[in-house]
Amino acid sequence: MSFRLRLTFFGATLVALTLLAFGWLVYELAANSQATAQDAALKQRAADALTSVSTAPAGELNGTATPSLSGAEDLRHRTDPFTEVLASSGGVLSSTGRVGSAAPAVPATLLDAAANGGALATVDTSASPQLRLYATPWTRTDLGLRGFVVAGQPTSIQSENLKGLRGFFIVSSIPTLLAAFLAGWLITGRALRPLKSVVETADSIARTRDFKRRLPPAKRRDEIGLLSERFNGMLDQVEAANQQLTVALEAQRRFVADASHELRTPLTTVRGNADLLAQGPALTEEVRAAAARDIASESERMSRLVERLLTLARADAGQHLELAPLALRPLVDSVCRQAQAIHEDRRFHNVGLTDATIAGDADAITQLLWILVDNGAKFTRAGGSVEVGLRQHDSTVLLTVADDGIGVAADEQERIFQRFYQADPARSTNGTGLGLSIARWIVEEHHGTISVRNNTGPGCTFTVSLPLS
Repeated sequence: MSFRLRLTFFGATLVALTLLAFGWLVYELAANSQATAQDAALKQRAADALTSVSTAPAGELNGTATPSLSGAEDLRHRTDPFTEVLASSGGVLSSTGRVGSAAPAVPATLLDAAANGGALATVDTSASPQLRLYATPWTRTDLGLRGFVVAGQPTSIQSENLKGLRGFFIVSSIPTLLAAFLAGWLITGRALRPLKSVVETADSIARTRDFKRRLPPAKRRDEIGLLSERFNGMLDQVEAANQQLTVALEAQRRFVADASHELRTPLTTVRGNADLLAQGPALTEEVRAAAARDIASESERMSRLVERLLTLARADAGQHLELAPLALRPLVDSVCRQAQAIHEDRRFHNVGLTDATIAGDADAITQLLWILVDNGAKFTRAGGSVEVGLRQHDSTVLLTVADDGIGVAADEQERIFQRFYQADPARSTNGTGLGLSIARWIVEEHHGTISVRNNTGPGCTFTVSLPLS
């Protein structure tokens, strides 16, 4: 069963229950009001009969005349009210109603109760229909006579009236329920139309993978309108996530391709020299030594590449550095001193070093310094210099590494921080193209920024901005 049909049945059921409760209430009110109205009418009829008795001839009241019932209504077939005049002994003096050929019987208990005033009673006997009776005493002091006036009516009149009311409710409820069902069907169809549009849009997106498709703008500010807005917002997020996934998959594809390419060259060199050494004594000592040096050099290069790939893999896995208060100047002094010992044909200068403390990771900052210093030394000619600076600027510390090499083209100053990217003039430097991407990850983990610019003279300068502790 569809949701629309369930809602329609639910609405029709509510209408049916409302009609049932309303009908029961009206029925009970009608039944009570009819009983009250019948009692009031009987009392009024008895009062009218008392007026007639007060002026009636003595012959009609002393019981000497036999009452005639030929014109009386048979209460077995009629429901009209009747009036009966009784003597004090209970004998019938006159009656406008009859049951068969006899006047309706009045219980002695009702007459006893009516001796001190009017009394009401419902009489139910097998010989006559159920009657509602009101009895009140009458007295003729001028004649020395007394007795009772009884006004009555069959209670079936109430049943007949209530039966008609029940029939009216039953007949009128059928078109009412049909109208409620039809109205509910139309209203729910109109209300659920936007949901149908949502379903169709979702199916279309699932088939075509067109994440740019959206629902039309909501025309009303209700729950359905809010649903359309939230659905469009969800589609915006799905589209953004899909774009990010596409970019990530493309980056992963390039990463795997570039890693395979970078590892293939040293592996080829190692395998070729290993095959060469396997030839045995036929090689000269000079050739053997050169082959061993090549194997060691390429093995070291593969080790650096694998180490940096592992660093990037940890970054991709969402691992974060643990930061603690860290003084930068001792690290800069240490790295520059060690770099001078390694690169004896280049000069390393500390420019304007200042004491600065950041929230950082000592090993990661040391790796960052080595990446930048090695990069500067790699592109600096023999006899050239690399300058390392450290100064404060407002709430940040600026770490700069400048060289006098070939510089970086303007259109490549952002791309050099991508993985495996190398500017064309640098292809001969045996780099992996991973150092600067690792440097950017370290800087971002320290909530800082890294950038590069060309100097007014030769070379370029890398600038790292880190927040002070």
